[in-house]
Amino acid sequence: MKNLKATFEVIEPAFGTSFSYSKYVQNANIKAHLWHYHPEVELVFVNGGTGKRQIGSHISYYTEGDLILIGSNLPHCGFTDDHTGNKNETVIQMKPDFLGDAFMALPETKNIQKLLERAKGGIAFGEETKNALGERIEAMEAQPPLERLLTMISILNELEHAKDYKILNAEGFALETQLQDNDRINMVFNHVKDNFREEIPLEAMADMASMTVPSFCRYFKKVTNKTFTRFVNEYRIVHACKLLTEKQMSIADVCYESGFNNFSHFNKSFKDFTGKSASGYRNELRAVVR
Repeated sequence: MKNLKATFEVIEPAFGTSFSYSKYVQNANIKAHLWHYHPEVELVFVNGGTGKRQIGSHISYYTEGDLILIGSNLPHCGFTDDHTGNKNETVIQMKPDFLGDAFMALPETKNIQKLLERAKGGIAFGEETKNALGERIEAMEAQPPLERLLTMISILNELEHAKDYKILNAEGFALETQLQDNDRINMVFNHVKDNFREEIPLEAMADMASMTVPSFCRYFKKVTNKTFTRFVNEYRIVHACKLLTEKQMSIADVCYESGFNNFSHFNKSFKDFTGKSASGYRNELRAVVR
């Protein structure tokens, strides 16, 4: 079995800069399909398009682009692929202490430290903040180093004051998955990512993790704050949302293509997760597009 472990990504800022700034056209980010983690905090702006968020144990579907802040060592997949339809993607990566301890201890910057602490669970920002900051994030590409740094500090400050945000993972997730646990939990995440359309027996996952079934269930619940079955079903539902948005498929075909083998179970799970039926989800999306 290939690529079971999350990749540890080594990030080196360009000479003369304190953080890394990369801008990709459409789906040019080659890390999009890999689980990876790194000590750097990551800010991602996806300009337009629709796709999956896979951050820690959180899985969801975004529309009309995305703005996400990912904490240190929080495993995640990329956010764009051949079908996302985004204009471009900007990825900014910085060490948690890239501004220096003395600077972060100043009264004027303590709020930024709070933001980076909150980011340990992953933060998705809403439309208001995304629209307000997206152009400024992209404009950093043409700025000289000092101006880019000042813009970065300003953006972090505004993100800390934003009201339209959601923490994606339960408190403590990043702490539980650092260092020795990274390989084990990401082996599980990768297996689900690659095999969610098929049956995934608990016994097979426990064996892969070198644990008994009860121990694996307790371990997974402790790390992710959800059962393994719920995690797999959420992954399948988010893929169903993607298919309902991007493909002209019958809802029955969406059900089976997403890994469910029982249509009534799919309908119940979809409504429990999204608050609406699959047909209601598709109709609401079409109304928005029109």
